[in-house]
Amino acid sequence: MANLRTFDLNLLVTFDVLLRELNVTRAAEHMFITQSAMSHSLHRLRQQLDDPLLVKTPTGMKPTERALALIGPVRALLTEMEQLIQPPMEFEPAISERRFVLAATDYMELLLLPDLSALIEQMAPGVNIHVKRTETSFPLAQLENGSLDVVLGFESVLNPPADLNSMRLFNDHMACVVRQDHPLIQDAPTLDQYLSMSHMLISRTGSDVGLIDQKLSEMGLERRIKLIVPHFLSAPMIVAETDMVLSLPYRIAEQFKKIAALNIFPVPIHLPSYDLVMIWHLLRDKDPAHCWLRDRIATIGRKIEASTSLDYPKNNN
Repeated sequence: MANLRTFDLNLLVTFDVLLRELNVTRAAEHMFITQSAMSHSLHRLRQQLDDPLLVKTPTGMKPTERALALIGPVRALLTEMEQLIQPPMEFEPAISERRFVLAATDYMELLLLPDLSALIEQMAPGVNIHVKRTETSFPLAQLENGSLDVVLGFESVLNPPADLNSMRLFNDHMACVVRQDHPLIQDAPTLDQYLSMSHMLISRTGSDVGLIDQKLSEMGLERRIKLIVPHFLSAPMIVAETDMVLSLPYRIAEQFKKIAALNIFPVPIHLPSYDLVMIWHLLRDKDPAHCWLRDRIATIGRKIEASTSLDYPKNNN
């Protein structure tokens, strides 16, 4: 007796063609196989279904009652299977009401969201974007369960699991800013000058140790952190009104200079550049809507890298 575990489901396609053609030769031609191969498949069908299915008569092959009873269900099943294996429907941004959830720091918000929001408004007015703050621990569970679509940030800080998908968007390096009329610093500070000053630190975790402090510690040095804030929002105004120095990624320093009277200088410590990346789960790698969102973010990343020089500008004194 046939059962689903032992039945060759490919024979259902053969059954459908045979019952349409009622002729082994024509059925074989339709499936681009030999007549012998089709005859063998019909033999296997008869064995597995324990029925002749097609019987030779003076007027040609005729289906048995069992075959006639199976035609409708088999064709319905094949139609469902055909739909099942079709690629997913293309994403139509103009009519979509999809909601995407991103995890990002305010650094990424400031650099990416203005252009991303403009693109979404233009191309997909019904699409909504929800941005969440990145947490101290990497949000792997949220990426797996689909409550989070992508994570954006510094690769070295995020330290994502190796089995996740990742795309480099652009890179950045550390700089420092002081107010334009700073009484001591009107040119790139020396290491001694840098260490003698009071510093402001942006720390989303509340830690009083940043990348620069780690490097200084390796050198047997330290700086004085006078003020710690959890985000970038207030930083340019605070630096513009004090004698503190703020060390931060250069691309953000450029944005700060647009809204406050600041000078940008290199940090007098050798530090590597850092890649900004987009991370997502393999579970959503082929999702058309997800692909569309990632393409938009990647486009903005390329624009940021191409349009913003990482060379230090001539400062206004």
